Amino acid sequence: MISVDSVLATGAPPVVAILRGLRPEEAVEACAALVEEGIRLIEVPLNSPDPFASIAAMQAAFGGVAMIGAGTVLDIASVDALVATGAKLMVTPNTNAAVIAHGVAAGLEVMPGMLTPSEAFTAIAAGARRLKLFPAMVQGTTYLKALRDVLPANVEVWAVGGTGTNNIGEWLGAGAGGLGVGGALYRPGDSAQVIAGKARALVKAWRAAV
Repeated sequence: MISVDSVLATGAPPVVAILRGLRPEEAVEACAALVEEGIRLIEVPLNSPDPFASIAAMQAAFGGVAMIGAGTVLDIASVDALVATGAKLMVTPNTNAAVIAHGVAAGLEVMPGMLTPSEAFTAIAAGARRLKLFPAMVQGTTYLKALRDVLPANVEVWAVGGTGTNNIGEWLGAGAGGLGVGGALYRPGDSAQVIAGKARALVKAWRAAV
């Protein structure tokens, strides 16, 4: 079964593309552009238009080669709706232990948002093994290094918020397991060609950094 680990094992960059504002009629083309450029972790935030329709279409088309999922997951009903699409990636902006545990129990790969050590350990206790430092730009790489010193070695922290081509090397060098990238990869209305160009630049920056 596909997982974040299996996707990264193929040589894909540790980047979750955040397609906030994506419309269902754009979903498959946008996903194809990302996958073709090598980015294979993709989320549609739930404050996008008809997000589960987009997620289901992307999962049907690319679920065998990419880890598709939802972002901005805030409640248990949304977790269940995500499970119904067949997609497996669940990303939250906050630390809600009940939502995290429900996602873990449902077999999803969860990446809950946190900012403080207390939130990080709450998420870990609920079953999370990848955490989303959000908004990462507020605290910076020095903060991530300090946070990593107290977290279990088997727990990754992915930086999200203000991340992209210009700083992927800094975050990875500071110990980030990966990045979530939104506006630097996709803005509402971007064509597949524009998305592909942004993805190509980000993958190039990642290769230069590792």
